[in-house]
Amino acid sequence: MRLCTYLDGVSTKAGIILGDGLFPLGETSIKDVILKYELPDLNRIVSGNDGKLIDLKDVELTNPYLDPPKIWGIGLNYREHAKDLDENSPDQEPASFMKPITTIVAPGSPIMLPVQSDRVTGEAELGVIIGKRCKELSLEQASQVIFGYTTIIDMTAEDILRRNPRFLTRSKSFDTFFSFGPVVVTADEIDDISAVRVRTILNGEIGAENIVANMTFGPLELVSFHSHVMTLEPGDIISTGTPGALKLSHGDQIGCTVEGIGSLYNPVIDKSEA
Repeated sequence: MRLCTYLDGVSTKAGIILGDGLFPLGETSIKDVILKYELPDLNRIVSGNDGKLIDLKDVELTNPYLDPPKIWGIGLNYREHAKDLDENSPDQEPASFMKPITTIVAPGSPIMLPVQSDRVTGEAELGVIIGKRCKELSLEQASQVIFGYTTIIDMTAEDILRRNPRFLTRSKSFDTFFSFGPVVVTADEIDDISAVRVRTILNGEIGAENIVANMTFGPLELVSFHSHVMTLEPGDIISTGTPGALKLSHGDQIGCTVEGIGSLYNPVIDKSEA
């Protein structure tokens, strides 16, 4: 099942994408849907569809939601990306960090390059959406709490990070440094997440790509690991790492494509040139 949040006048509504149409739900965001429904409930709602759908061309999709309880990011999770940065990929535990929700920018809205940085990179990533409150999960249990997957573009002020690794939080936390959506695909739609290919796109060209199987820590491992650190909650996002980061400049368009899930694009504006 493919879900989205769309603009409806001055408010937002959640919907289920069915082909070229949209079945509206009563909730205002995908997070509200996660909190209210189990997947069988959504399937029953869809089966009762009377055929009256909104044409997708007539709506503007926006952020799936603006209030994830937590955003986890994972650094250097593909060995090839670690080599690009002359770093060793962590192989004992994930290199995780957290991002504030004020980094969230809508799909299609500008990423603003801060004046404090001369080298901001954009990173396509597979996003995991948590569907249930949970703690201390095994790998087998982790699969039961994943609501779905989405596309993510994460940003890093790389020059700030290179000055000192303790500056990681600051380098990741500028406004507009996290875009996700616009579509969330429920986990049952993906037969084998390890076979899914993630691509970082810059100005229409593939800049980096890899498959999930080449992650050091796969999605289930990341969910299980972090559930032993803190309680995971519905709507939490785990951004699983990038196959490659690309330097952003004024006027660029950065994108993420994830097979079976969708595409996400954002234009880039340098504050010093705007």
